[in-house]
Amino acid sequence: MAAARREHARHWRYEELPGVDLLRARYVRKEFTRHTHEHFVIAAIAEGVEVFDHRGGDQYAGPGSLALINPDTPHTGRAGVPTGWRYGAVYPAPGLVAEIAAETTRIRGTPGFVSPVLDDPYAAVLVHQVLRATDEGNALAADTLLRVAVTRLLRLNGGALPRREVRTAGARTAARARAVLEERMAEPPTLHQLAAELSTSPFALLRAFRSAYGMPPHTWLTDARVRRARQLLDRGVAPAEAAAAVGFTDQSHLSRHFSRIVGVPPGAYQRERKNVQDARPRLLLPSGA
Repeated sequence: MAAARREHARHWRYEELPGVDLLRARYVRKEFTRHTHEHFVIAAIAEGVEVFDHRGGDQYAGPGSLALINPDTPHTGRAGVPTGWRYGAVYPAPGLVAEIAAETTRIRGTPGFVSPVLDDPYAAVLVHQVLRATDEGNALAADTLLRVAVTRLLRLNGGALPRREVRTAGARTAARARAVLEERMAEPPTLHQLAAELSTSPFALLRAFRSAYGMPPHTWLTDARVRRARQLLDRGVAPAEAAAAVGFTDQSHLSRHFSRIVGVPPGAYQRERKNVQDARPRLLLPSGA
């Protein structure tokens, strides 16, 4: 119990860094279920060790190293030592990383990271400095340091991501299954029903889906529901309403999965978004305008 009480996390945004999510956390017993991100993950480990499954193998990130995850790449996360791990992370949007790559590197095509772990204490310090600058409200420093950090990481560990092309019949079936689940997220079919709709067998669909997306359909659906719930929370929808809209049985069901993927409960996540909106300067119009 004492170890669990030492856990803390803050997931927020800074108005002057559009398209970037920010996280500072210490976890001991936390285990992130398999999930993906729409943005890049750049996580700088300050203490302890994080272990995460990436493309079928465990990766270890310790102090001074960075965990680097490309968008839409399934991965997990857990402590690699009994004392857990402490880290800071930035999640830049793909468009921002592409903009930086085009200006500062020779990468052609869609930029991404080659290795999921990079030992580079200097880049790790830059990430922590980005977070500190947002705490201090120093927009110029935050933006500058973020761009310097991303540039350095791309130069040391960057390359063009392979293009994803649907070629096989199995891949096309998986893509159709994904479209059905996205459309009927709140009331999805069973695996048997979905396979019948796509004129295949349940196990053939399961193999094809796992091959295409790195996880079985039910795990992908939970990840997609949390992603959709985040969008609703960003728009101010109450957690209970967001839970019902995406197909979770209740708010506690959403909270359990949300925390295992995002790292914080949906209420805390939404409060940080509201704080950013409340901090925006308001335009005062003259009377009679």
